[in-house]
Amino acid sequence: MIAQLSVYPVGTGSTSLSQYVKQGVKVIQESGYTYEVGGMSTSVEVPDLDALFALVKKVHAAHLAAGAQRIVIDLKVDDRRDQKASIAQKKRSVLG
Repeated sequence: MIAQLSVYPVGTGSTSLSQYVKQGVKVIQESGYTYEVGGMSTSVEVPDLDALFALVKKVHAAHLAAGAQRIVIDLKVDDRRDQKASIAQKKRSVLG
């Protein structure tokens, strides 16, 4: 299962959100899952929805711990059942 995750702390008083994003990426990195940080979101490979939601909950908690008072989460899930999917495979199918 591949998920795309964007987490936006709202009302921080700053135009830069990198301090929050860094904390969320650290949680994903420590999870041991394969992931890729993009310019606007992070893609991550997880075994199932339970693992994904547990990870999203930890990322949410990291943003709260960094001082966010309001958080918007944008989550997309690709749950492919006919074959094992990976971030690398998806990129190869488009980029060659």
